[in-house]
Amino acid sequence: MDSSRQHGISIGDLSMRTEVNIETIRYYEKVSLLPAPGRTEGRHRVYGPAHVARLTFVRRSRELGFSLEEIRSLLRLVDGGHSSCTDVQAVTLEHLEDVRKKMADLQRLERTLSEVASRCQGGSVPDCPIVEALYALAHGAET
Repeated sequence: MDSSRQHGISIGDLSMRTEVNIETIRYYEKVSLLPAPGRTEGRHRVYGPAHVARLTFVRRSRELGFSLEEIRSLLRLVDGGHSSCTDVQAVTLEHLEDVRKKMADLQRLERTLSEVASRCQGGSVPDCPIVEALYALAHGAET
């Protein structure tokens, strides 16, 4: 076994430790959210504790709905070494506003679908009130 590999974590181990898919890890490296790892003489990726911490941060941020660009902004603040809690709060509050807008949109969607579904009597009539309502909604959106 290559001695440099003994001091690092393989991509498979990193994936298991962080619960992030291997292809996603490679993608995050490609888009520079995760720094390029060292390599063994055999060209295998070798990760360290900093990779585990950063990837865990990215995964958790994604779970909270932050976009990759928002995560990139947060990481720039952290990586620059001169971030303040106020800077991080500003990114978070902006994201919170987006979440609230999405929740309002989902609540409108829920009301619309509930109302449309309540028009349906089941049965086998050729004219389905749900399909008619969806066509009407689509037509109304175009005008």
